[in-house]
Amino acid sequence: MAHPRLTNSVSPIRNLNPKAVPLCACWWRPFSSQSLLLHSHPLFFKPNHLIRFTRPTAPPFVLAAVGQAEPNHLPHTKVLPGDQEEDLPLKTLQQGSQFRNRVVFGLGIGISVGGIVLVGGWIFAAALAAAVFTGAREYFELVRSRGITEGMTPPPRYVSRVCSVICALMPLFVMYRGHIDVSVTSAAFVLATTLFLQRGSPRFAQLSSAIFGLFYCGYLPSFWVKLRCGLAAPAINTGIGARWPVLLGGQAHWTVGLVATFITISSIISADTFAFLGGKAFGRTPLNSVSPKKTWEGTIIGFGGCVVTSVVLSKIFSWPISLSSAIALGVLSFFGSIFGDLTESMIKRDAGVKDSGSLIPGHGGILDRVDSYVFTGALAYNFIKTFLPLYGV
Repeated sequence: MAHPRLTNSVSPIRNLNPKAVPLCACWWRPFSSQSLLLHSHPLFFKPNHLIRFTRPTAPPFVLAAVGQAEPNHLPHTKVLPGDQEEDLPLKTLQQGSQFRNRVVFGLGIGISVGGIVLVGGWIFAAALAAAVFTGAREYFELVRSRGITEGMTPPPRYVSRVCSVICALMPLFVMYRGHIDVSVTSAAFVLATTLFLQRGSPRFAQLSSAIFGLFYCGYLPSFWVKLRCGLAAPAINTGIGARWPVLLGGQAHWTVGLVATFITISSIISADTFAFLGGKAFGRTPLNSVSPKKTWEGTIIGFGGCVVTSVVLSKIFSWPISLSSAIALGVLSFFGSIFGDLTESMIKRDAGVKDSGSLIPGHGGILDRVDSYVFTGALAYNFIKTFLPLYGV
C-alpha cells in the first residue's frame, strides 16, 4: 500500500511501480529494504557516497515530496553525507599536529638556546642580535596593523627598517663597548632625524611608537648581553665548574653571568609552565582584561613555581649563597616575566591579532616566545650589580 502522503507522480522511474515501494515520508527514519533497492538504482546510485542508515539521507524525489508534505520536519541547512563525521577527526588531527609542532620546535629552541648561552661571547651576542632584528620587524608590523592605525599614524616603513637595524646593532655594541647608554642616545637622535626627513608632516604618534620600539626591542634585550657576558667574575663555589673540562674553559668558564643567566631563564620557563598548568586546572578568576585567558590562580601557582625553581637551582649551582638573594631573584624574574607578557598582549590586543607572527610553527612569532624575557634581563642584571655584594659569590 502506498504511503498516503506520496503520489505516483513523484517517481521519475517509469519501469518501477511506485505502489510496490512503500517509502516513508519521515526523513529521520531508515529506509526499508525496498526503498534501499530504489535508492541503489543506477539513476540514483553514486559510487562516491556511502549509504549510512544513521544519516537522514533519502533520494531527491523523496525529499521533495516530504518537503511539500511536512516542511517543518526538514533541517534548515543542507547536510552533506559524512560532513559531521569527517569534521571531528579532522579537527582532532589538526590539534594534534599543532601540539606536536609546539613540542618539537619548543624542545629544539630550548636546546639551541641552552647551547648558545653556554658558549657565550660573540655567538651569544650575534644570536641575540638576530632575534632582536626579527622581533623589531614584528613589532613594527603590529604597529602598522589596522587596529592600531585607526587611532594613530604609524611611522613610515623606511623608519621602521632603520629602527630594526639599530635595535639589532645594540647587542653587538654592548658586547664590543661594554655599555649601552651612549648608543641609545645616538640611536634616538638618528631615528628622530630620519623621521623628520620624511615627506609630509611628521606626527608625534610616529615618533613615540618608534622610540618605544627602540626601547622595547633594542635597549631592554641588550641587558642579556650585559648579564651573560658582563658579569665575568668566576662562580668559584659552583661544583659543575670544578669538573668542567679544561679544553672548554675549565672553572673560569662558569662565571656569575653564566650561572645567573641559566637560573633566570629557567625561572621564567618554570613561571610560564606552572602558570599555564595551574590556570588550566584551577583557573577561575581572570587576571585582567588585557589577557583574558590569564587567571589569578594560574598567576599565583606560576609565582610559586618561579621562586622554587630559583631557590633549587641556587642550591645546585651554589650561587647566590644567600637564600634571600635567591628568593629575590626569583621574585624579580616572575614580575619581569608577567609584565613583559602583558605588555606584548596589550600590543597584540590593540592590533587585533592573536600572534605577532608565524615564524615558529605552533608558537607564533619571535615576540610571542620572548615577551617574558624582555624586561627580565634588565631586572636581573641591575639586581646582581647593585644589591649583591661581590656578585653573590
